[in-house]
Amino acid sequence: AREGVERLGWLLETYGTYEMNGIAFCDGKEIWWLETIGGHHWMARRVPDDSYVVMPNQQGIDSFDFKDAYSKQKNNLCSKDLKQFVEDNFLDLSMDGKFDPRAAFGSHDDADHVYNTPRAWYMLRYFNPKAGCWDGENARYTPRSDDLPWCMVPEKKITVEDVKYILSAHFQGTPYDPYLSYGDRSMAGEFRSIGVNRNCVLGLIQTFENRDALEWIAFASNAFNALVPFYTDVEQTPAYMADTTQKVSTNSFYWCSRLIAAMADASYKESLIWIERYQNSVAAKAHALLKEYGRQIEQAPEEEKTALRQKANQAISDMVEAATVDTLDQILFELSSRMKNAYARSDA
Repeated sequence: AREGVERLGWLLETYGTYEMNGIAFCDGKEIWWLETIGGHHWMARRVPDDSYVVMPNQQGIDSFDFKDAYSKQKNNLCSKDLKQFVEDNFLDLSMDGKFDPRAAFGSHDDADHVYNTPRAWYMLRYFNPKAGCWDGENARYTPRSDDLPWCMVPEKKITVEDVKYILSAHFQGTPYDPYLSYGDRSMAGEFRSIGVNRNCVLGLIQTFENRDALEWIAFASNAFNALVPFYTDVEQTPAYMADTTQKVSTNSFYWCSRLIAAMADASYKESLIWIERYQNSVAAKAHALLKEYGRQIEQAPEEEKTALRQKANQAISDMVEAATVDTLDQILFELSSRMKNAYARSDA
């Protein structure tokens, strides 16, 4: 992970970039978070082993240790002239002498308070609900707070299912849920949801110190899709996952996911139960297949591992294809039953 940061850092210093971006690097032992500042400047921090980071589309690192970055580089890395750049342009806005990169380089405009900070607020609130600082008139943090923590220690270990849930979220349990069907709906849809209609691809990289890495994949709106694991380090990908063209087809996991999402949104109340069953079923069966094939891959000779990974990926693809086709059938029926030209008389 550190080597990835150093390589990208060199590229940025050499060629530059026209915009700010955040990039995560991970391996089996550590995670680093790099942020480009624009031009030839960048900084990165090592994510503490017991912590998580949530970062919407804005500058996120809220503290930085220049002393470490220019000496031991244990937890901080940056472009060679970043400190001088800050000093030359009077970018240190702190009152206590502790440099705040978010204040120096980040945005704090009105659009952030609709598009970005609400998403970070909801994620932090989900992983640390007992902190008791998220809701009410005297809340320490709100959906419009510019000082949300860059990283926090969660109240329990975070699972793949937690990540899927939070990246599918539309502010459930708050007045901001666009699907809210009861009570005061005056604030429903006020903020940009995390799971939105134009989600295209969700990729979750799961690394281990002494096991094969996994890449979990989902297509279309996260609120309605299923997250599926696949082994990496393979030479072939199942056709249901790979053969996606611009032609809409039920032979494609991508297009099936798009169709399910559009129809489930239009029949949300009736279709939600089918979406929940679909997501839970795929998750459970995926874990079972990972357990089955994981043992075989670990025990197999090195020259047989690639073929076994591909066999596992095909089994997982076959499983999710069957579940997806069944769910598409159920959602299509629910939406068809609510067409505007429906009639009660039971005849042809």
